[in-house]
This record gives sequence, C-alpha cells and structure tokens, in this order.
Amino acid sequence: MSIVITYRRTSRLSMRIVKNGDVHVSVPIGMPKEKVEAFIDEHREWIAKARERTLERLKQRADFYNRLPLSTKAQAEEALTKLKALIGPMVERHSKAMGVKPSCITYKPTISRWGVCNVKDKSICFSAYLLLLPDWCVEHVVVHELCHLLEPSHNERFHRLMDRYFPRWREARAETRRIYKMEDDE
Repeated sequence: MSIVITYRRTSRLSMRIVKNGDVHVSVPIGMPKEKVEAFIDEHREWIAKARERTLERLKQRADFYNRLPLSTKAQAEEALTKLKALIGPMVERHSKAMGVKPSCITYKPTISRWGVCNVKDKSICFSAYLLLLPDWCVEHVVVHELCHLLEPSHNERFHRLMDRYFPRWREARAETRRIYKMEDDE
C-alpha cells in the first residue's frame, strides 16, 4: 500500500483511503513538501486505522462473493443454469406487463452491479451473484433493469414506473443492501 500525492487547485490538504488501501493526498499547488510530509506524519494513526478498516471490508466483500463458487467450469455452468431458471420467467412476466422486450439477456460474474441495461441496444446483463439474494430481491433488480428500457435515468418517471411494476422496490433495495452489508460493512 502506498501514499499517492497529487497537487491540485485546492485550498487545503486532504487525504482519503481508496479501496486497495492506498492513501491519496490532495495538496494545494505550491505547498512545500515538508508541510505535506508533516501532514502525513500527523495522521499516521488515522491512516493505520483506516487501512485496517479497508482491509477488513475487502475481506468481508470477498467472503460474501465466495459464497457462490465460480472457479471451475462446472460451477459456472451450474450457476448459469440456476440463474436462467430464476431470471428467465421473471423477465418474461414483467416484460409482457411492461410492454418491453430486451434484445438479449446475458449473465456475468460482475461484482460492481447487480444488473446493467444498455438502453441503446436494449440488452440487459445480470450478475451471477444475484443467486446470493432472495428471489424477491432478484425480481426487484429484474424490474429495475426492464424499467430502464422505458426510462434510461433514475428520475421521477423511473421511480413512478418502479412503483407501478414493483411496488415493494424500496423494501427490496433496502433488504439487498442489508444482506450485502451484513457481509460488507462498507
């Protein structure tokens, strides 16, 4: 883990810990190096504690995702089969009710998002890790992505569509976050 110093048009010194545990220090242009080093030295204890918390979150995050084994071809194929069996009927039912039709549905082991809708080509990709969530939370993600075929942004119209097609979406989102945060305290 390293300390990265960046000179910027800013009025004060600041620092943050990024996901990999590196320390990023923002420094006003022209500030003497000695002052920057003193600032870092003054915050060594904070840096150590913040790095510790970051590493613990990374471990918890890995533990969460490792609950779904995908390291072998057989495991990946089994997960894909389960995912298609779970999501396929949801997409079919909600697509019909909403009057939309995705051009294609794909599945990937993504950890940054539960689902992604490409509104230009009308394709939707779902994370394999949805299998770690209860079915009703998965259904929330399905409806969310299908709503993007009607409204690309997360504006008021999008929320009205979610209210109409999956009234418990706020509760499902909260439950998904609770489950994920039980494992990932971020």
